Formats: sequence, structure tokens, C-alpha cells
Amino acid sequence: MNRPPTDIVTLRVAHCRAEHAANGEQYHLAVLHYRICLEAAERREDCQAMRFFALRLSDCYRQMGLMDKARQFRDLADCDTGLIS
Repeated sequence: MNRPPTDIVTLRVAHCRAEHAANGEQYHLAVLHYRICLEAAERREDCQAMRFFALRLSDCYRQMGLMDKARQFRDLADCDTGLIS
């Protein structure tokens, strides 16, 4: 995939795949799909979706024991200045 999807159907499919992977504790796959979702949300300039996917990424990285990465995405979700409003 060269560019993140921008249409809602493709975004929803990526989100479903991410959720399925996270529920199966396949966090490396969940991260892949959540990152696709986050990039799509950025392209759509959807601040609420960006926060949601940043929090999901933070949870996945926390489950993987990568606390620095988890904190970075938590900060992204909490920081209004870094997100498009």
C-alpha cells in the first residue's frame, strides 16, 4: 500500500482487521492496521478519529511492552496542538 485509504469503506475494513488482530493478541498485525487507519484519519483531517486510533495504537504498544511507543501515541491522542482541529 503506497497511500493510506481515504474512503470510509476501506478505512472500516482496516479498522475491523485491526480489532480482530488485537482481540487475538496479534498486536504486530493490529499495529499495522491501526497505523493505516491513523494515516487515513490524518489525510481526512479527522481529529476525533486520529485521537481514537492513536489511543488504540498506544494500547497495542503497551500490550507489547513497548512503553516508549505507547507513551508517544498516548501523547499524540492527548495533544491538541499536534492534531488538526
